[in-house]
Amino acid sequence: MEITNSENNNNSEAEKALDPVQQNVEATDAPSNEAENIETPEQSAVPQEPTSPPVLEENKPVEKVVVEIPEEDYTTLSQEELLNGLKKLIASYPVQLIKDQVEAIRTQFNKNFDEAAAASKEEFITGGGNEIDFHYTTPLKREFNEVYFDYKDKRNQYYKNIQTNLENNLKTRQQLIEDLKILIADTEKTVNQKFNVFKEIKENWHQAGAIPKDKNNITWNTFYHHVDKFYEIVHLDREFRDKDFKINLEQKVKIIERAKELTQEVSPTRAFRELQVLHKIWKEEIGPVAKEYKDLIWDKFSELTKTIHDKRQEYFAEQDAKQEINLTRRREIIAEILVIADRKKTGHNDWQKAIKEVEALHDTFKSVGRVPNEFKNTIWDEFRAAERQFNRGKNEFYKGMKGEQLDNLKKKKELIEIAEANKGSDDFEVTTPLMKKIQNDWKRIGHVPRKESDKIWKQFKDACNYYFDRIHNKKDEANKEQLENYNKKVSFIENLKNEALEDLETITTKISEWKNLGSVPYKMRKIEDDFSKVLDSLFSKLNLNKEESELIKFDTKLAELKDQDDDRLIQSEKNFVKKKMDDLKGDIIQLENNLQFFKHADKSNPLVADVYKRIDKHQEELAIWKKKWQRIKSI
Repeated sequence: MEITNSENNNNSEAEKALDPVQQNVEATDAPSNEAENIETPEQSAVPQEPTSPPVLEENKPVEKVVVEIPEEDYTTLSQEELLNGLKKLIASYPVQLIKDQVEAIRTQFNKNFDEAAAASKEEFITGGGNEIDFHYTTPLKREFNEVYFDYKDKRNQYYKNIQTNLENNLKTRQQLIEDLKILIADTEKTVNQKFNVFKEIKENWHQAGAIPKDKNNITWNTFYHHVDKFYEIVHLDREFRDKDFKINLEQKVKIIERAKELTQEVSPTRAFRELQVLHKIWKEEIGPVAKEYKDLIWDKFSELTKTIHDKRQEYFAEQDAKQEINLTRRREIIAEILVIADRKKTGHNDWQKAIKEVEALHDTFKSVGRVPNEFKNTIWDEFRAAERQFNRGKNEFYKGMKGEQLDNLKKKKELIEIAEANKGSDDFEVTTPLMKKIQNDWKRIGHVPRKESDKIWKQFKDACNYYFDRIHNKKDEANKEQLENYNKKVSFIENLKNEALEDLETITTKISEWKNLGSVPYKMRKIEDDFSKVLDSLFSKLNLNKEESELIKFDTKLAELKDQDDDRLIQSEKNFVKKKMDDLKGDIIQLENNLQFFKHADKSNPLVADVYKRIDKHQEELAIWKKKWQRIKSI
């Protein structure tokens, strides 16, 4: 089923006859050209068929239900968001008020769909497919069409009902005219009886609803022609006309008072729409006034009309200026993206920086307000073209990088094969240098595809650990001396706990004795932590600064690492020291940033003082770890 923009012809007639007053609602989402519909003093003041507006009562303003339809830039939304937006519109607002929004959503949805279809077709043909066999659709597209057709059906039914009502109302009014003709020709009723019937006919006339617009003037003029004829026949023309003129004058004065209030309305668009309602009531609901007041009150109403109209035009001029500024800003963003796209980028880091810049510009572009309608779609086309240009360069780079990563993956898999083949070797003298070499080679090889990275690293690490664990196990089994050293160190710690050491020189002597006890089996290295804890206890009893005690203990630890003769252990300790320094630097930076929140507070503030205290503490610790780093680097 082909979707078209045309509406059912019956709807068109119903829409023309339907007025904001008769609907008792108004849409305020976009400016319109209603100004052309407001009668000016130069235009004919021929009365038209009245609709059914609210009757103006004493001291009671015209009331309307205002339906606010928020503005939305649909060009920024995804297909799913557009579908949800369409559903929300239909569920939240009367179908007769959302035509522009629905069609804007549909236009953008179909545009996005066509772009996706074109890309899919190109991929299909590139992959060897025959163009004649290509077909593209999505579940979202099918659902969107269902929702749209359902909206069309509801809208068509709405205007079909309106048209039926218009025709029925016309029949009612025509019958009232016939009733009035019969009343005029009736020679049996008294004047009072005739007048009572006449009042009932007039009341029914004002209660009748809207009729087809092309029948308005002739129906109105016919009715009031017979009203005048009735007055003449019953000889009540002057008395009742004067009474009608007075009532009509009071009603029109109230309309003028409401128009004055509208000149102070904050929303020029809302004021303009209500002004249309007042004009419709003035022309169609309220009858004529005495000749001496006719031009006076009309001139006053026209003057207020012009004031409201001028404010509305001024408002739209301001909006146009803002939209021009927004258009300029969006064009600037497009230019910035093109500059980034053309900028030379030498590697992954450069491209990652550029990607973040373009993403930020994308968000900024979306946040910029509305632009003139004539540029609404074209500016997005230009923006997408700029992003496509950037993405082409990015894709070309990472396509080449992917090839390099695949080469790296192949090289690392070769190292895994070597590690797997040699992990069970007992020729430690020959195999150990080989295993160390392939570990260094692994570090020098660049990145591999992310999805393979963790998997191959685990394979390689497991094979290397298996080999080096065997070496350590062999050493643990074969080295009885290390086991004896362990036992000696256990006894040494127990004895040390019971000694009362009160000076640094004695403690230093004990540390030297500990070092001379030699290394222990790999799996028993926890004994070093036990000794460190005992030293902490001894140092705490001395008037010894933290830096000195920490470095003494660290030197003891380095000596033990040297005795182990294991590069992995030394590298692990290096990594640990480096991480501690990085963590402390990060903490210091964070605390210094926190001080920015207290830049107007002095150091006597407890919170500020605490931050400074913590920074000083971290600085002291960082200084100690830097000295540890200098010591371990020399190994």
